[in-house]
Amino acid sequence: MSNIELPKAPGYFISRWREEGPVDIETLTQWRAEMNWTTWLPLAEAAMFLDAAELLERIETVLTPAEVATLALVRRRMLGDTRLQKGIEEALDVARNPKTRDLALEGRLRMELGLAKYESGDSEGAKEDLTWAETRLKSVALASRDHDLSLINKAALHTACGEPVMALAVYSEIPRNGVHADETVALSRLGASRICAALGHDYDAARHAWNAHAHAMKANQVGMAIEGGALFLDFASTAINDSAEKMHIQVEHSTPREAGEEARQLLVHPDDIDSVFDWCRSKISDDFSGNDRPDLRAMVSLAHRFSKLDSFQQLISNPDSVEDSMLAAIVQNLVENHELKGRWDVRLATLTML
Repeated sequence: MSNIELPKAPGYFISRWREEGPVDIETLTQWRAEMNWTTWLPLAEAAMFLDAAELLERIETVLTPAEVATLALVRRRMLGDTRLQKGIEEALDVARNPKTRDLALEGRLRMELGLAKYESGDSEGAKEDLTWAETRLKSVALASRDHDLSLINKAALHTACGEPVMALAVYSEIPRNGVHADETVALSRLGASRICAALGHDYDAARHAWNAHAHAMKANQVGMAIEGGALFLDFASTAINDSAEKMHIQVEHSTPREAGEEARQLLVHPDDIDSVFDWCRSKISDDFSGNDRPDLRAMVSLAHRFSKLDSFQQLISNPDSVEDSMLAAIVQNLVENHELKGRWDVRLATLTML
């Protein structure tokens, strides 16, 4: 397979500015080349979001008119402006103008216009714009950040419109072993997993969740990796079999089902259960605070299902460390020790009264 040099995240550029800057635009251009970026706009957006005002001011001097118009939209959104459709259309005029044309940004802005139309209730107009955007970006900016976003947004739109099979078709355009970012692959597999589960396709749901977990780990997206791992464990919990092939082998040998072909039975080797659970648990710190902890809710429930509650003994023995009332309710329901259950009763009552 080709060795594709992907650009470093824009945050690296901002960090370098803070460590070595300020520097002139010529030096910034050299840094940009070293980090494998070919355009300024993503770096300008990162400078805006990460409050690097002086860096942003320098980058703005080399932006094209279409990039300036797009950055203005990003700034308005960051400031909370939700009435952007007219502004998007004005930016599109700049991107389409023969003197200032930018084919890739035209695709991005059509995607933005589609999302704005969906928010205003125009689902059909949104589909048309997102389809146009994805086609354009596939042509001129394959596997770029904007192309990946167009695919994810298009699939999400189909899901929101009650078209799960169409959403799956879009997700299938993001291959595991292609040029798309691992984070994009992980997002697509999370979406596909949930759709397959809703359709009753247990094997496909588990396979996609496994892939989401694996690619999120490669992308260093820990929260997403835990989410994918927890989904996999949930689907696999009723399909454990000592004679099952390891999941990575099943994934490599998996092929699309032919029309009328029986669904493959989900069988999961216990070693896969242990490895995914242990990885997810290792990435959850012993700080159990926070009013909304879906990661802990999922993993504690799974720990009980797999007889691994000992791995959360520190949490279970310290009710006051929990601030999420739903998590407290889960633990309170699982605890068997009478004295400890009483302490969880008190904690749950306290949290629900706050």
